[in-house]
Amino acid sequence: MNMKKFMLLSAAACVALAFTGCKSSESAYKKAYEKAKAQENAGYNISQNTPSETQYGNNEPQVKVVTPAVVTPVTETPVVDNTDNVAVRTENISVVSGEGLKAYSVVVGAFGLRANAEGLQQRLKNRGYNAQLGFNSQKNMYRVIIATFNSKAEAAQMRDQIRGEFGDAWLLAK
Repeated sequence: MNMKKFMLLSAAACVALAFTGCKSSESAYKKAYEKAKAQENAGYNISQNTPSETQYGNNEPQVKVVTPAVVTPVTETPVVDNTDNVAVRTENISVVSGEGLKAYSVVVGAFGLRANAEGLQQRLKNRGYNAQLGFNSQKNMYRVIIATFNSKAEAAQMRDQIRGEFGDAWLLAK
């Protein structure tokens, strides 16, 4: 029975401590808020903070000079040449259908079945692209190539242009 009383008194002390702790922190927040409000109302009035003319020994009012901001329109988008960081895959590809590959090609599809690759190639040709079909015999995969270039920069630029339209395009090095 003595243990029950001890537990009850301990619980009551904890509850009392919790309620008094909340009140003090609440009042601290309230004091900080009131102090900030008072500073805002009194400290940011420009007319109170400007020195009077008589402090400088002349009767001319002090004039603040404001330089207007010059807005120049952007006429060109800056070109960022980041071709060194563009990922390129190197594969041994033989051309199945097309004119031949240059040093860098933009691949928009990879298929295990030739018929599926030819279907995408035909859709690209119908849209005006000179699409080619390549085959990687090591991976047994057909690659649908939308364009081929001599420079990596041109290939990367084309890849970036068509990514929104065709999804995940990537560069292939010969």
